[in-house]
Amino acid sequence: MKHNPGFLKIVDEARRRIKECTAAEVKAKVDRGECFHFLDVREESEFAKDRAKGARHLGRGILERDIEGLIPDKSADIILYCGGGFRSALAADSLRQMGYTNVISMDGGIRAWRDAGYPMEKG
Repeated sequence: MKHNPGFLKIVDEARRRIKECTAAEVKAKVDRGECFHFLDVREESEFAKDRAKGARHLGRGILERDIEGLIPDKSADIILYCGGGFRSALAADSLRQMGYTNVISMDGGIRAWRDAGYPMEKG
């Protein structure tokens, strides 16, 4: 997908302020049994088709509105993903601004997760 320059600019700016990780790093955390919140921030229709196994949905459009009800602990470990890592970078930056201190965006998003053959769930 070709993204517009204005969108890429704000994503690049957000990436300077957030932490990112790879799908392999997330899978390793899962395999070690580490406790963290794994959130899919894609649109509801995308989540309904498929998702990374164990992920919960909190769409980008309602993230800031609903996150404190879902995860009130602002020091909780949270990993976000979207389709390719762009929206999740913006989402991670928003959560950082809200005071969440351990938020990571999964670079490459669900595409990287799928391409690696990691466990998926169907809608």
